[in-house]
Amino acid sequence: MKGWLKEPGATRAPRTPSDFAVRLETVTAVYGPSGTGGPAGGPGGRGGADGVVALREVSAGIPRGGFTAVMGPSGSGKSTFLHLAAGLERPAAGRVLLGDTDLSGLTETALTELRRDRIGFVFQAYNLIPALDVLDNITLPLRFAGRTADPGRLDRIASAVGIDALLERRPHELSGGQQQRVAIARALVTGPDVVFADEPTGALDTTTGAQVLRLLRGLVDTLGQTVVMVTHDPVAASYAHHVLFLADGRIVGELDAPTAETVAARMTHLGER
Repeated sequence: MKGWLKEPGATRAPRTPSDFAVRLETVTAVYGPSGTGGPAGGPGGRGGADGVVALREVSAGIPRGGFTAVMGPSGSGKSTFLHLAAGLERPAAGRVLLGDTDLSGLTETALTELRRDRIGFVFQAYNLIPALDVLDNITLPLRFAGRTADPGRLDRIASAVGIDALLERRPHELSGGQQQRVAIARALVTGPDVVFADEPTGALDTTTGAQVLRLLRGLVDTLGQTVVMVTHDPVAASYAHHVLFLADGRIVGELDAPTAETVAARMTHLGER
């Protein structure tokens, strides 16, 4: 699939659609005339003549059970890529598939249900509810879905992210790193196909950020969870299995088994290819 570019001299076994948790097929996103309000050209719209093109015919696949980082300079389209892949916004053209589900064919209600049940979100701001304790914050998505939490699964998730001793505390009683671990547990509680993380360590110090990144990588390596992370930090990207580079709304390169040094070098030369 276009969007998984080979490094010079590298080999890659051919992939099939079933190998990907998420696929973008010739996706274009246009932010219409005011430059705000989400991509124009969704159902019934094409955007204004002065709309800003955020992504240009992007095709990419996110492998199942992998940790993929998305990088690019400011304005490259990386946040738009995440929002479209997660079903938060609709493209002006092309389509987005979660597994075999074409998101463009869903009503807003069905899309909301899909995001709730099959997608997890982790953001730079932890977005915890101050009045709820840790356990209630984690199980909030299940409440919205009218589902009952499985105690065994909750125990396993809390243990996996290292907060099993904190379940009765309120967010204000936690450090930033602990709050982000709660946010990760909340993202996992529905058993999502994919967890999307948008600058998840941006509000954390270096040591705490590294702990969160190791946690995300561990969820992939030990549990087979698929994780997609937007970041501007080469060190953060080095925790991923693959890095996808964007510039000017296009995919301009990819890197397997990244290191902070190889990612930083590639960022320096974005767009030259």
